[in-house]
Amino acid sequence: MNRLIRAGLMFGNLFHVSSPALVERYNRALHHLTEKRTKLTDFYIDISGYSPEIGDEMEDPLYLNHKGVNRQFILLSVEQRMSPLLNAQFSTSKTILQDFIAQNEAALFALTAKDAVAGELVNSVYDVSTPARLFDIRRITIDADTTGGTAKDAAKLADMVDRFRETEDGWYDDVLIADMIALAGKTGDVVRNPVSLKTMSFDQRNFWTAHFGGLYVFQDVEHPAVIAPAGKDGLDDLPLEHVFNAKQRNHIAKFFQLNGLTETILEARGIKSATILRQKMDFILIDAVADQGVDLTGLTRGDLRRLARQHSDKLPAEFHTLGQLVNWAENGGAFPNITSANPVYFYTLRAAETPDAELVNMLLAELAPKDIRQLFICHKELFYATYARWPDAKKAYVADFLEREYLMDKAGVRDALFGHEPALEVPPLPRRGKKPPPVPDRIAAVGPWGAVKRR
Repeated sequence: MNRLIRAGLMFGNLFHVSSPALVERYNRALHHLTEKRTKLTDFYIDISGYSPEIGDEMEDPLYLNHKGVNRQFILLSVEQRMSPLLNAQFSTSKTILQDFIAQNEAALFALTAKDAVAGELVNSVYDVSTPARLFDIRRITIDADTTGGTAKDAAKLADMVDRFRETEDGWYDDVLIADMIALAGKTGDVVRNPVSLKTMSFDQRNFWTAHFGGLYVFQDVEHPAVIAPAGKDGLDDLPLEHVFNAKQRNHIAKFFQLNGLTETILEARGIKSATILRQKMDFILIDAVADQGVDLTGLTRGDLRRLARQHSDKLPAEFHTLGQLVNWAENGGAFPNITSANPVYFYTLRAAETPDAELVNMLLAELAPKDIRQLFICHKELFYATYARWPDAKKAYVADFLEREYLMDKAGVRDALFGHEPALEVPPLPRRGKKPPPVPDRIAAVGPWGAVKRR
């Protein structure tokens, strides 16, 4: 993993805690939440305040996330909003923290100038000892304050000020005035500079969880289901009728289609579909030849074609089918008939424009794991676990590719792969030269790549 760390592909953008003042604030917050303290004087933290160094020190990677639920967090600076979330147990946690910081940025800036803000993503479930308990997690509420209770005291002082103003004899209430002065010494002038944290709650109906081998829970869709790529063992008591494992490709494809969750890359507007499909071919090629002692350093397009010729007997079906799609898109070749049983099927899809697009792309990355770029962008936990098992040649190629092709323009790459452009009301004028043939009508009629068989 050192190669990834050096390239900024792992533990990148963590917030550095190095000054004695910040370390002390962190320790106050850590003790407030867990009754523990760190002896480290220099460490890095993620958006939630989790530090991998402190996790090693305590031999507990979940020291801020006991049993993987109700994640606690420590904010030392609003700059943490740019940091990743490590050891994520739920796909929604990072978005919730980012929204909380964004909605309270001014107050958090003021509060963290003197103290740390400690909090918790609270729900009614304190353990997920059985898979069915996941369905009791319906709403996440953020409970946060400084370790000294500044926000709570500020709210209390604001109430006192209102009572003072609204009471006719407020000037004669010596006790109230004395209490206001005492609290103001702790909170500052809450009239001119109000400091309060918004009470925020978030629904959690569709999500991924690391529990039970990794589950994708879709409750808030027309046709609910749970996707369990690792298998359905132990999931008999789930309150949903449909539970599919990775081998039930036809059922998953039908689930996507019925809920309108995916679209084909060739149908997507505003992207260079043939280029994206060709890049997927490159990733599949590298996967096939990585353990053959091939030098994968600095490969050009010509080098990749040469490798494909030399190792054609080792290339899987996905490579050849994607090649047929590229040939169709670029040269007007025959359109391949691709069903959900075809290994390449999920490589040809991306999430449609829905509120759950990120979750769907995360699931597609797991269903098409040879696309190393999508796997890294959409499912980092699985990427790191898979990376550890690769041959060294593939590790070097992937690290170099991601550093060169992704880190240089993260937003641009994400938009090119997963962004959605609004539909055009007027068809564009035809360009000069040969146009690619239109996508066959059967795609719109019966599904992305032909009919999906019913169960």
